Amino acid sequence: MSSVDPNAICASIEVAVPAQTAFEFMADGLKQDHWALGSMGREDLGDDLYRGKSSFDGSDLYVKLFPDPELLLVDYSTGPSPEQLVPHVEARIRPGSWLGRDDSVSVVTLTIWRDGEDDDEWEFHFHLWRTEIRLIKGAIERGL
Repeated sequence: MSSVDPNAICASIEVAVPAQTAFEFMADGLKQDHWALGSMGREDLGDDLYRGKSSFDGSDLYVKLFPDPELLLVDYSTGPSPEQLVPHVEARIRPGSWLGRDDSVSVVTLTIWRDGEDDDEWEFHFHLWRTEIRLIKGAIERGL
């Protein structure tokens, strides 16, 4: 039996930028091209809806962003078509001071909620999340 949480997977990382800068990066659907391996080559379809291709199987993935700048939270609904979007991914940004650090840094937390994936696919998401959070850190700190 896997030790991966059966309900949600979270990964977080400190980034060397203020929270607002990290939020703006996470709330930009085109910048997800730098880290969302399941949806690369992003196209902006308007109204915060994007389409990209999976690096793993080439399938289309549609993503609709719901950013909340006041809460420093971005909800992402994803699916194989605009009509089949499911809100099961989120990014939360916390200012450094919220965690006893300086506000020149912040912490990005990426969460995915399980939506029927079998155990093998869920285990894959566990490892993918740890990879993508490091890609996020690198892209934000490089100023992309």
